[in-house]
Amino acid sequence: MKYIDEFNDPALARRLLDEIRATVTGPWALMEVCGGQTHSIIRHGIDQLLPDEVELIHGPGCPVCVTPLDVIDKALEIAARPGVIFCSFGDMLRVPGTDRDLFRVKGEGGDVRVVYSPLDALDLARKNPDREVVFFAIGFETTAPANAMAVHQARRLGVRNFSLLVSHVRVPPAIEAIMTAPACRVQGFLAAGHVCSVMGTDEYPDLADRYRVPIVVTGFEPLDILEGIRRAVHQLERGEHRVENAYARAVRDQGNPAAQRMIEEVFEVTDRNWRGIGPIPASGWRLTEAFRDHDAEHRFDVTGIRTEEPAVCRAGEVLQGLIKPTECEAFGTACTPRTPLGATMVSSEGACAAYYLYRRMTDGPAPRESRVPQEEMNPVG
Repeated sequence: MKYIDEFNDPALARRLLDEIRATVTGPWALMEVCGGQTHSIIRHGIDQLLPDEVELIHGPGCPVCVTPLDVIDKALEIAARPGVIFCSFGDMLRVPGTDRDLFRVKGEGGDVRVVYSPLDALDLARKNPDREVVFFAIGFETTAPANAMAVHQARRLGVRNFSLLVSHVRVPPAIEAIMTAPACRVQGFLAAGHVCSVMGTDEYPDLADRYRVPIVVTGFEPLDILEGIRRAVHQLERGEHRVENAYARAVRDQGNPAAQRMIEEVFEVTDRNWRGIGPIPASGWRLTEAFRDHDAEHRFDVTGIRTEEPAVCRAGEVLQGLIKPTECEAFGTACTPRTPLGATMVSSEGACAAYYLYRRMTDGPAPRESRVPQEEMNPVG
């Protein structure tokens, strides 16, 4: 048996579902914070297997989706400039800006390249000393250490033609923003395991106490998610609100101290605007003054950006958990992966992309053939 198969066992999934059904009196609304968890939930039909008393609300845990429109437009402006090699993960190339995306810039002659690591971009800068190489540094706490390491290495090696366009965001302030929103219905959270593997769980107990919500650190396989739901439901039924770690094979309470030190050396906390949500205080990182020479916004002085979201796109409401993708009138018609109106339709962690990919085109049950084959695991089978 492969190691991962242990977390894809249909019999264990049914047992967890039976325990949830036996426990719940509800109704309870839980938010999975991570877009990777959203895709797993929709792919395996987990939300459709849960008792009616348990609702899963999709959260803003897609880093591509929440990268603000003004930063996207700045990326497009920089990428179009002569002498620039603009590097990004592939997810960002189809994300729509106000009037184009990075694919369009590439088609119009911009040197836009997909890389698999910020260190790949740094290597390009060393090999092309006559070009300005910019890496699009987005993401939650998970990707911050590698991006910090790249700019740290650039300064150590004296690579002056390398910079980051930074749009990092932090999960705990987003949870606080969700809980203080007037329309909030969330009663518990499934926290993102990969974020906690870096940062640990120290920031979560205060949130759990202040807003009286259970926060369960959860992985991404079907059994991980079901176990996280089971623990959250148990807490809610008992009137408890604690932080629990259901992903102990990857997460320690203290996180990864070495990664945290690298982040603290290179980045500083700042307010950040989230696409579709708005400004959240202290919810992002930017380069510190010591590394400002490697800040692409500072280096290229991009100004005069005027942004405009499509009026019909309701991606912001999806990101806030206010609606499901199928409740947007443009979903699957005007907005598809080929003609996206919002980032949630093109990111590999976007909720709209998950619904479209796994043919969840209505609020009813997904087509049976869209579910994962039994041999690949499917508690829904």
